[in-house]
Amino acid sequence: MQYSREVEEMVCVAKGPNHEPAPIPEEGKWVNAKQITDISGMTHGVGWCAPQQGACKLSLNVKNGIIEEALVDTIGCSGMTHSAAMASEILPGKTILEALNTDLVCDAINTAMRELFLQIVYGRTQSAFSEDGLPVGAGLEDLGKGLRSQVGTMYGTKLKGARYLEMAEGYVTRLALDEDMQIIGYEFVSLGKMTDFIKKGLTPNEAYEKALGHYGRFDGAFKYIDPRKE
Repeated sequence: MQYSREVEEMVCVAKGPNHEPAPIPEEGKWVNAKQITDISGMTHGVGWCAPQQGACKLSLNVKNGIIEEALVDTIGCSGMTHSAAMASEILPGKTILEALNTDLVCDAINTAMRELFLQIVYGRTQSAFSEDGLPVGAGLEDLGKGLRSQVGTMYGTKLKGARYLEMAEGYVTRLALDEDMQIIGYEFVSLGKMTDFIKKGLTPNEAYEKALGHYGRFDGAFKYIDPRKE
C-alpha cells in the first residue's frame, strides 16, 4: 500500500463507531451483507439493447452468491435469441459479480444482468421475505404448461384498427367481431400443448384441434377474421 507524503505526515486519529452495513432482506432473513457469498435471492429484470430494437427479461435464482438458475426471455431481435442460448450456459455456476463482469454477448442481456445485480445486492428480490427462498426450478413457473415464454404481440393501424397476433394463451388464429366491427373475442392455438400432443402420438391435425381454445364472446360473433390476412 502506498501513501502520499501528506497522508504519512498526518496525525493518527482513532476511529470510534464501527457500524455494520444496513441489513437487507434475503429469503426471510435480515442479512448484513459483506461479501458475495452473503447474497441470495430470486428475482427478474429487464434490459434493452443500444438501438432499443429488442429487450430481454432475465430471471436469476442466486444461492450464497452463486447463480443456480437462469431464465432468459428475449423479444424483438433474431440475433438476441442466439445470445440468450449462450447466456443460459454462461450464467449458472458464476457468482453474481462474475456474471456482472462477463460479456453476455447481447447488450439487452448485459443490461438486464446489471439491473438484476442492483436488485439482488439491495435486497429487492421477489423472494426477499420468503423463508429459505424459492427452490431451483422456480424460474420455469413463469413459463406455464409447454414451457413457452409468455408473449403478447399486438398490431394496429389508424386505417384498419387492431390485430391480436399472440396472447399468453397462444397463437391467435381468428378474431371475433360484433356488428360494429369491434373485437369481442379471439380463438387461439396453444403451440406448446399442440407440440406435446404430437409427441404423445396424435396427428398434427388432431393435435391442432385439441389445442384450440377461445376467449371472450367468441361463439356467435357477427364476423370472424384471420388477423394476419384480413
